[in-house]
Amino acid sequence: MPSFKNLYKMFTLSELRKGLGVTFRNYFRKDVTVQYPEEKTPQSARFRGLHALRRYPNGEERCIACKLCEAVCPALAITIEAEPSDDGTRRTTLYDIDLFKCIYCGFCEEACPVDAIVETRIHEYHMEERGENIMTKERLLAVGDKYETMIAADKAADADYR
Repeated sequence: MPSFKNLYKMFTLSELRKGLGVTFRNYFRKDVTVQYPEEKTPQSARFRGLHALRRYPNGEERCIACKLCEAVCPALAITIEAEPSDDGTRRTTLYDIDLFKCIYCGFCEEACPVDAIVETRIHEYHMEERGENIMTKERLLAVGDKYETMIAADKAADADYR
């Protein structure tokens, strides 16, 4: 048998009035919705998105095939094969990153002694065909070449932060 207090709440619709009170309080507040394609939210310079391989200013690729990024990757998303180049230095012949496996932790970027692999602030990318999730060395270098100014600015901002 319901108590008098429960009957009173039931007939006066107090829970309904409380819920409507919350609704009406928030109804007149300013919206915080961002109209995404037209408006962008602020993004940290330390955001970790799409990977890129960088080059030196003379055009030579930075990666020295030390395989530290492959060793430190907790998801085993990086595959590297290397062999000596014509000038005697060791360079990569295969540098693949599986974006489906990658957890975007940034360990590869931190482990790299020459700042060859970086994670850019690019988050608007997608895959339509099978196999596009594998970022090959050529694709990584293309991303690095295209966004080098943004990457360099982010690296400078990160150095100022530390």
